[in-house]
Amino acid sequence: MTDFRKKIIEASKAHFKTNIAKHQLNAEILMTNGVGVAEHPDVMATIEQELALMSEYHDKLEMLERYFES
Repeated sequence: MTDFRKKIIEASKAHFKTNIAKHQLNAEILMTNGVGVAEHPDVMATIEQELALMSEYHDKLEMLERYFES
């Protein structure tokens, strides 16, 4: 029998970690090369948004690991 619970947890963890990495990279790009990013005139606000998204996915990952992993 397939252990769907385990597969859901693994897929969710991968999803959360990937999104953390994506938003971390976005923030890093803005911090190191923000000059050529025309659609982001307020670089600081955009970096703050990326950090907020990283925090959201980090919290979800932490909750999954704390309350749903055996």
